[in-house]
Amino acid sequence: MNLGRVINIAVFVAGLDEEYQNNIIVGINEFSRRNNINVSYFAAFGGMIDSEHFDIGEYSIYHLANLKKFDGAVLMTNTINDNGMKELISRKIKDSGIPAVVFDCDEISEFYNISINNTKAMRDIVRHVITEHGAKVINYISGPMSNPEAVERLTAFRDVMAENGLEVEEERIYYGEFRSFDGHDAIEEYMKSGLPLPDAFICANDAMALTAVSTLEKYGFCIPLDVIVTGFDNTYSARNNCPALTSVRRPLKEMGQMACSVILDLINGRKPVHKELEASCVFTESCGCQGSVNDNFGEFRKESYRKIDGLNSHIRKLNTLSARLAETESADEYFDVVRAFAEELECEKFSLCLSADWQDSFKMEKDSGVMFESMTAPLVWTKEKCESVEYFSGEDMFPVLQYGSGNINYFLPLHFREKVLGYYIITNGDFPINSLLCHTFSMNVSNSIENIRKLAHINSAMEELNRIYVIDTMCDIYNRNGFIKFADEIFRDCVANKKTVMLTFIDMDGLKRINDNYGHDEGDFAIQKLADVIKDCCKQGSICARFGGDEFVIFDTNANADSPELLAKKFNAKIESKNDIIRKPYRISASLGSYLTQVDETYTLYRIIKTADELMYEVKKNKRNSRTGSERKN
Repeated sequence: MNLGRVINIAVFVAGLDEEYQNNIIVGINEFSRRNNINVSYFAAFGGMIDSEHFDIGEYSIYHLANLKKFDGAVLMTNTINDNGMKELISRKIKDSGIPAVVFDCDEISEFYNISINNTKAMRDIVRHVITEHGAKVINYISGPMSNPEAVERLTAFRDVMAENGLEVEEERIYYGEFRSFDGHDAIEEYMKSGLPLPDAFICANDAMALTAVSTLEKYGFCIPLDVIVTGFDNTYSARNNCPALTSVRRPLKEMGQMACSVILDLINGRKPVHKELEASCVFTESCGCQGSVNDNFGEFRKESYRKIDGLNSHIRKLNTLSARLAETESADEYFDVVRAFAEELECEKFSLCLSADWQDSFKMEKDSGVMFESMTAPLVWTKEKCESVEYFSGEDMFPVLQYGSGNINYFLPLHFREKVLGYYIITNGDFPINSLLCHTFSMNVSNSIENIRKLAHINSAMEELNRIYVIDTMCDIYNRNGFIKFADEIFRDCVANKKTVMLTFIDMDGLKRINDNYGHDEGDFAIQKLADVIKDCCKQGSICARFGGDEFVIFDTNANADSPELLAKKFNAKIESKNDIIRKPYRISASLGSYLTQVDETYTLYRIIKTADELMYEVKKNKRNSRTGSERKN
């Protein structure tokens, strides 16, 4: 028993929903709770979707583990199909210097290997099918060759076939990933091959064997009368299948407990006693033997009902979650929906941790080195309270410091394809290992986060488009569209209340001369400075706009008889002041035409603009005539 400081162990695993992983995890958890050890699982569902981009996002969770925070590590790397990721995890553990345990892998001398004699068990089961049941033509459904256990089992199969003078036909070997769907895919591939029906399908694990059985039965084959099927692991589902699956019983729960015991010995400076666990064959109905390994039928019925009821309950909850998440239109609404779901997960704590920049626009990055550098936790739920943490360092992993011992934490990734959004943590709750829908939950939450992020950017883009639609970007005042849109609304109110309004049309003088003599950049500069003056002259209750080119308008709804003259004086004074400040070799000037009238239903905004425009041209014409007369005198 650990009576000293609290020990923290990290576990690296993929595929929590498989029975092999589940049984080992149960052993680890039981030992850890009994000995007050904190365990943190860094878990992914890689290799499930047949997508390289998706797997990059899933495997990102392994980068999160800060090994400085742990006293030891358990590597279930035999469940991870990506060789590069396995090597990276192993290298990180080696560099950290903490003691580590692996399962069925003696390739890394620095790690303590807990192994089961898989080779002998597979030899026995293949030999049994050949010698006891007369099988001569055998198909083999294998795990991935990146997995040492898969290599061992396939090698044992080949060896026994050779011992008995039987040929191994390479086209009868299917290489899967140890996932349940591989059994289905293997049978489908066989059915397309045109090969004669073999005497047996020997499978490298129960998960693949069970789906192979169900797929064969769909094609009308009877197990074992038409063809023998065997598995490996003797899982609960295999034992209670009909027919019960001939398999290999392995002490998986004991492996998990032994892993923690070894870690404690290594931490305390004790050398663990190496022990290879033994596996034993279970010959039963699927190979034609009469032995039965079914659990107590009454207990089986209860367990089956419990699983079905739990699955139905989780499906119902996930459907509700999906529907509610689809309705969310903001981050706050989204977090409220996730919080409500977290309350039903039967855990002590649920933490939603996102990259601090999760709402920003991003490019797909495959460099995962700093993906968890800056984090935010918008949702940290416990039974006592719900809080948020604005910022925490990814090196801390937890948004709120964890106290106590005997805690079981599951860290699971949140991502959109390879883009990492963050992760969530379930503390002291068995949803990740008891529900087949944990992966579905993760994808729901991830996709909804991405939807919220995209929606925010769409709304922002729409706001910018709307702004560009009504704003003249060079002068930063309304353009013609903006003026018509907003002035028309105000004008209708003025008509209803028979108000006196004034519309001033302004046309810049001499823009062509500035462009021709000093360039278009100077022409644009002059237009901007004129716009600044017009903005300064536009009092509260007025609207100004660049109507097009070098033409501007001011619409004043609080006008009186003095307004045209006052505006002209104000404009002339400010334009002179602006010229004195900018000190250009040219003078900025403009002609103004103001139309003052009381409006009613007979008026339109267009009519007032047209009248003001005509008045402005009269002013401009008088300026030209005055300038021409002055030139003649000279």
